[in-house]
Amino acid sequence: MNFAYCTNGFSDHRLPEALAILADLGYSGAAITLDHGHLDPYAAGSAHEVALIARRLGELGLRTVVETGGRYTLDPWRKHHPTLLDDDAGAARRADLLSRALRIAADLGAPVVHLWSGVRPAEVTEAEAWARLARWCERLLDEADRVGITLAFEPEPGMLVGDLAGYERLRGLLGGHHRLGLTLDIGHCQCVEPHDVPECVRRALPYLAHVQIEDMRRGVHEHLEFGAGEIDFPPALAALDGYRGLVAVELARHGHAAPEVARRSIDFLRRAYERSRLDGAGRPAGEGVA
Repeated sequence: MNFAYCTNGFSDHRLPEALAILADLGYSGAAITLDHGHLDPYAAGSAHEVALIARRLGELGLRTVVETGGRYTLDPWRKHHPTLLDDDAGAARRADLLSRALRIAADLGAPVVHLWSGVRPAEVTEAEAWARLARWCERLLDEADRVGITLAFEPEPGMLVGDLAGYERLRGLLGGHHRLGLTLDIGHCQCVEPHDVPECVRRALPYLAHVQIEDMRRGVHEHLEFGAGEIDFPPALAALDGYRGLVAVELARHGHAAPEVARRSIDFLRRAYERSRLDGAGRPAGEGVA
C-alpha cells in the first residue's frame, strides 16, 4: 500500500525539507497542498519552483498528487473562500486556482488534483448551488481532459457535497465523466456516513482516485492521530485491496510536531496493514492495532 503524507501537516517546513523527511521515514509519496508556503500558484517564479520540486520528487522516489484545500489561499479573511458555489466573480477565482493546480500537477507528473465544493452560501438555494457546481465542474473537467489529469472530488462534512451520496449525485449530474474521480477521507466515513468504514470504502472503490486517512470519532469532524479516535483500521485497509493510488495521512493541525507525528503515523499504518493481511489469511479481524 502506498502511504503518503499531506504537506499541509508540514506547513512549518520548507517543502524540499518536508519531502526529504517523508522519504527518510519510508513514505511512498506526498500530497502537496498548494498554498503560500508550498508551491504558491500565485508567486512570482512559481514555474521554476515547480520544476525544482518535480526534480526533487524524482530524486527521492516519491509519487505525488496535488491538493487545493489551503485555508486562506485566496482570501486572507475568510477560510476556504471563495468557492465554486459563489457568484460568478468568486467562483471564477476558485476555478482559476484549480486551473493552475491542473497545470502544476501536469508539470509535477501528478495524475490527480483534489478539490471540494465549499459551503452553500446562505443566499443561494440548494438547487442553484448544485447547478453552479455542475456548471463549473464541467469546465474544469474539459481542462483536466486536455492535460490528462483526474479531478478527485472530496466529500467534506458541512459542505454542499458532504458525503458519498453527494458525490454520487454530482457524478450523475456530470454524466459519470471519466475524469471525475473521488477523494475518500477515511475519517470522514467514520464521522458522517451511515455505514461502517469498510462498507464505505467498498462503495467508493470504483471511483477512487485519492485517499486521505486519519482517525476520527462519530459526529465530530476533528482529524486525530491514529489510535485517538474510533476507527478500526485493519478492516478499512483490507477494503482498499486493489486500489493503487496514494493513501495520504492528513493531520494539518499537527505541524508543530510534524516529523514525529509522521513517524508515528507510518509505524501505525504499517502495523495496521500487516494486521489486515493476517486477518485476510484467516486470523480474527477487528482487534485493532496496539
